[in-house]
Amino acid sequence: MAVLSSKSSTGLLEPANNQAGGHEFLSHRVSKKNDTIVQVGNSPIGSYDVQVAAGPCSIDFEGLADFAVELKKAGANIIRGGAFKPRTSPYSFLGYGEKGLKDLLEAKEATGIPIVSEIMDSSQLPLFADVDMLQVGSRNAQNFTLLSKLGEIDKPVLLKRGMGNTLNELLGSAEYIMKGGNSSVVLCERGIRTFEDATRFTMDIGAVPVLKRESHLPVCVDPSHAAGQQDLVIPLALAAVAAGANMLLIEVHPDPKSAMSDSSQQLTLDQFKSLMRRIRKLEKAMRH
Repeated sequence: MAVLSSKSSTGLLEPANNQAGGHEFLSHRVSKKNDTIVQVGNSPIGSYDVQVAAGPCSIDFEGLADFAVELKKAGANIIRGGAFKPRTSPYSFLGYGEKGLKDLLEAKEATGIPIVSEIMDSSQLPLFADVDMLQVGSRNAQNFTLLSKLGEIDKPVLLKRGMGNTLNELLGSAEYIMKGGNSSVVLCERGIRTFEDATRFTMDIGAVPVLKRESHLPVCVDPSHAAGQQDLVIPLALAAVAAGANMLLIEVHPDPKSAMSDSSQQLTLDQFKSLMRRIRKLEKAMRH
């Protein structure tokens, strides 16, 4: 697999040191002029309207199906929820595992809309057979064994940018998936580590137009992880829509204060309803 350099004089990312070996970079705009639409259940990502995946960071409460119905009423297109959670400390809450996936599948049945959840390892693939979209978290952004395995399946992948990765490296990770034959990849900006500590991570808003210029793949933004603070999620989400994001990943919990992971960045249902109204108004204004 060739490494990609920063950019050429034309602005396009190019193979470094002429090591492409004659291979065409599948994620590049030069390989496909038209934007790719990734179909996740009944949700077309990359189409006219911004698709919003909403739900808890981790599934840590009873009644997810009922909560998912409310999220759908509020305008969510996809239900998100972590069953397996990679955490910095092994003593933190790591998710309910298979029980969490079962709850998520019940939410899918109750709402009729697709679901997305994070996969940690290729050995878990059988457990995710009925999950509509597989999320690769920032910690696995360069787990090339996992990425290559996901290239062999016929299922959309939400690929998050590593917290210390360049856009160049993100496209290289997408290439591992696409090289295997799976072209249903959505690139996700979730904030990167910088010297700034006012937010949990620094949301690279410039990543959205750059990725849309360089690649035909849809672009998602996760403002929840970037913000780390509830009151910053909505303005960052709106900024992402204004920058051209095709999808948003929003953490919403019925009682954020009781959440077992990332409680400070999860919206309440009422806050999510407000966000969805503002997103649709902003989209309408941008069309004129």
